[in-house]
Amino acid sequence: MIHINTQTPDSTPPLSARPLSLPSRRAGFPWVAKGWRRIASVLALAFTGLATAQPVAQQLRVARLSAGMHLITAEVAASPMERQIGLMHRPSMPANHGMLFIFEEPGAHCFWMKNTLLPLSIAFLADDGSVVNIADMQPQSEASHCPKKPVRYALEMNQGWFDKRGLRAGSRIGGEPFSPGAVPGR
Repeated sequence: MIHINTQTPDSTPPLSARPLSLPSRRAGFPWVAKGWRRIASVLALAFTGLATAQPVAQQLRVARLSAGMHLITAEVAASPMERQIGLMHRPSMPANHGMLFIFEEPGAHCFWMKNTLLPLSIAFLADDGSVVNIADMQPQSEASHCPKKPVRYALEMNQGWFDKRGLRAGSRIGGEPFSPGAVPGR
């Protein structure tokens, strides 16, 4: 009978029986591991900041409007995205400032206050700037506020602004959007 020696002369086990050993993390380039950890930390902080950040107010064109002797500085929301964002997430609005929503066509354009932090009043306006109706809207509410007839324009102001100035249905808002021959949204 022939005996085959599977042991190497120095009594170490064959290669297939040896445990696999990998170089330690500290071997080679330790600064690479630290660099990746730093990058991962910075990215984690950045994504955390993005997740908790509030949207920044839109940069919109401004229209100068008037209601009798009262002047209004109104941001113009004319695109679908501008109208969708509106005054959301804003903690305050200066006195005599508002937002004018302009739609391509007259319609029953209803509004709600989801993610809107300030109480507002909205005036629904006919093409000539006359007030169709006014509604007060509460912050963070999903209740719908709609015009009594199809309109192309709506003007949001701080709550009570229209009432304090005696404006009601039939009152008129003046300014470039309501001038004869004006192009809506421009």
